[in-house]
Amino acid sequence: MSNYLEAAKQVYEEAANNPQKGLCCTTTPVWQLPELQVPSKMLEMNYGCGSTVNPRDLSHNPTVLYVGVGGGMELLQFAYFCRRPGAVIGVDPVVRMLDVCAENLEEAERSNNWFKKDFIDLRNGDALELPIENETIDVAAQNCLFNIFKKEELEQALSEMYRVLKPHGRLVLSDPTSEDFMSENLRNDDRLRALCLSGALPLQQYIDMITAIGFGTVEIRARRPYRVLAPGQYDTDSLIFIESVEICAIKDPMPDDGPCVFTGKHAIYFGAEEYFDDKKGHTLLQNQPLAVCDKTAKALQNLNRNDIYITESTYFYDGGGCC
Repeated sequence: MSNYLEAAKQVYEEAANNPQKGLCCTTTPVWQLPELQVPSKMLEMNYGCGSTVNPRDLSHNPTVLYVGVGGGMELLQFAYFCRRPGAVIGVDPVVRMLDVCAENLEEAERSNNWFKKDFIDLRNGDALELPIENETIDVAAQNCLFNIFKKEELEQALSEMYRVLKPHGRLVLSDPTSEDFMSENLRNDDRLRALCLSGALPLQQYIDMITAIGFGTVEIRARRPYRVLAPGQYDTDSLIFIESVEICAIKDPMPDDGPCVFTGKHAIYFGAEEYFDDKKGHTLLQNQPLAVCDKTAKALQNLNRNDIYITESTYFYDGGGCC
């Protein structure tokens, strides 16, 4: 095992034995749902940088895979929508983390009348070699885990998620990203990488790695401030700003002209006609915003019309629109 992966296992074994509230510290509020009581220890062990739980991914009683179980909070949240034995599979390489997670789930069963711990199947395993059969998962998720991996391992982890997902299945990711220069000294600091700080990639590079695996549709659902690495505190000559990004990658067939990546752009037609049809499957109603992928936005811009307005990326896309 690589030194940095061994360092990550040590960090999270320590976190399992002694919960560390500030280890990741998500900037996303914890879901408040009817009859959902999250045990306090789960909240203390909320080691993600965002959220991977979205109700619109969880219709029709899906089978969910969550990699890197932490204290079990997101497993419990997924189970809220998938109330059947084995509906949610949690995989983690740290045996102690699995044991503590199981204890937390027993507490959750005592405080939630609707919840049964057998809704969740905990398995010892690795993101690089998932103990899951091919095409058996509807929704796969990871929170602040993949940024720990270096390029080769990240490609393998994404490939494993792609392998286990059913066609049109969804991979929901939450990871730190950064557009600022990160020195090799920082990137090669095993502990900082394990702490979800120095493995942050530029967003476009992260998206490119996802689409290179074969995911035909990518949604950027949220982009929030996360951390700052400052000179004098870290090995850097300039301030490094890190964001938390939430992404959904869908195992759709890859279009001939490349993936559909939604970053929150919209097209607005304001011409004299009732609507505009680009003859490529996109109909713009008069003065009605239509969410479009970046590829479609560029194609519409290239038409050089003076009656179509294309917005900038918001990096908050929540469904609907073209493609």
